[in-house]
Amino acid sequence: MEVVKINTEIAITFIAYSALMLFIGFYFYRKNKNTEDYFLGGRSLGPVVSALSAGASDMSGWLLMGLPGALYVSGFVESYIAIGLSIGAFLNWVFVAKRLRIYTSVIANSITIPDYFETRFDDDKHILRIVCAIVILVFFTFYVSSGLVGGAKLFESTFGIDYTHALTTGTIIIVIYTFLGGYKAVCWTDMIQGLLMMSALIIVPLVMLSNLGGYEAAINIVQEIKPQNLSMGEGVSLLTIISALAWGLGYFGQPHILVRFMSIRSTKEIPTATIVGISWMVISLIGACFIGILGIAYVYKFNLTLQDPEKIFIVMSQLLFNPWIAGILLSAILAAIMSTASSQLLVSSSTLAEDFYRRIFKQDASSQMVMRLGRIGVLLVALIAFLISTDKNSSVLSIVAYAWAGFGASFGSVMLFSLFWSKMTRMGAIAGMVTGAVVVVAWKNYLAGILGFPLYEIVPGFVCASFVIIIVSLMTKVRPGTQKAYETMLKNL
Repeated sequence: MEVVKINTEIAITFIAYSALMLFIGFYFYRKNKNTEDYFLGGRSLGPVVSALSAGASDMSGWLLMGLPGALYVSGFVESYIAIGLSIGAFLNWVFVAKRLRIYTSVIANSITIPDYFETRFDDDKHILRIVCAIVILVFFTFYVSSGLVGGAKLFESTFGIDYTHALTTGTIIIVIYTFLGGYKAVCWTDMIQGLLMMSALIIVPLVMLSNLGGYEAAINIVQEIKPQNLSMGEGVSLLTIISALAWGLGYFGQPHILVRFMSIRSTKEIPTATIVGISWMVISLIGACFIGILGIAYVYKFNLTLQDPEKIFIVMSQLLFNPWIAGILLSAILAAIMSTASSQLLVSSSTLAEDFYRRIFKQDASSQMVMRLGRIGVLLVALIAFLISTDKNSSVLSIVAYAWAGFGASFGSVMLFSLFWSKMTRMGAIAGMVTGAVVVVAWKNYLAGILGFPLYEIVPGFVCASFVIIIVSLMTKVRPGTQKAYETMLKNL
């Protein structure tokens, strides 16, 4: 059976966990004095909080649902996604974190990614800011919806309630604590959620192994029923492997991760944060991959029925542990979903309030007014994401893949060139950003099918955007102030 009968213990655990997250939101509600506090935590976060927050906000429900489900269906070849992500995250911390932190604090007090792009290229016409804002709102709405779908699947499986009611419950919890607490609430809850997620991803596969009679016995079962799932590449096309590894490119353009670099207390703490963040990530990804593979053996050995592969972690947690422990483990999925969705809602709200309203329409707006508008922005984006999520057949992984590619291609290419190439121009940045976003949408919806070329859309998007950035930048002039600002950033490295 797929849904285990719910009991009071799991319900109490869920309620207690949600209450703790909401308490943190209320606590920080009184501590937000201005927009830098609400959107960036006053740049006061230490390396451990910053690293775990970056990891937890990055991984979302796909870590405990989408990735194990993908390995359950397709096998170890899907672990190339985990390899690509680990490499991408490491390079992001090493090459992007320090330069971005310096540029957004020493050169100009930028509190959002559109802020950074505008000051980096001296864009007095606000074109970059507007393009950024549109990209953020479009792709984050999809990204947030993936979290809401994951949350609804969790509540539906765990409590046996209707999908729509489950979706509504999860959305309300996420929105309330983001609405109230702002960035610090999001980061501190992320730290708790990150530790909970990692613990669950260590404990569940270890207990699965114990019940299956050890690693060798488990692999023998998989070898017998799905031998192709143990292969890392045999019989798999090069395009499939490239597509999976290319997930790593997405890191350079994710606003909810990049903003963690901007908020860290000091550049001296970045190496510590890198070690903490990457260690957390590698351990968590390995655990998620093994849950998917071991799930094949477990379902077969104990003659279970699994209609939705993305629920393998949920089913294992319910079957293998007593209700109190199961409640805590299942809260890890809620943690993953809440941490990512809240971060994305906050970035989206800062885009509406700070980048549209204050910077373009009313520059003398008070901090209190901008914070109020930011909170309204949280509600608006959450509402649209909720409407997208009403299709219960949505795949968490496929929605995440689309949004991840959109940011990686449009922002990632521009971010890397802006931090490492002094001759990049404002027009190059605008052209690259638009090209990246358009190619991702066109490839996903039209070109891949027409060309018969099953390549993950982030690859053509990133390559085309980079090419356009170079060509347009060489054809246009660098603005006077930007060269000096770039040199100042290099001196502060």
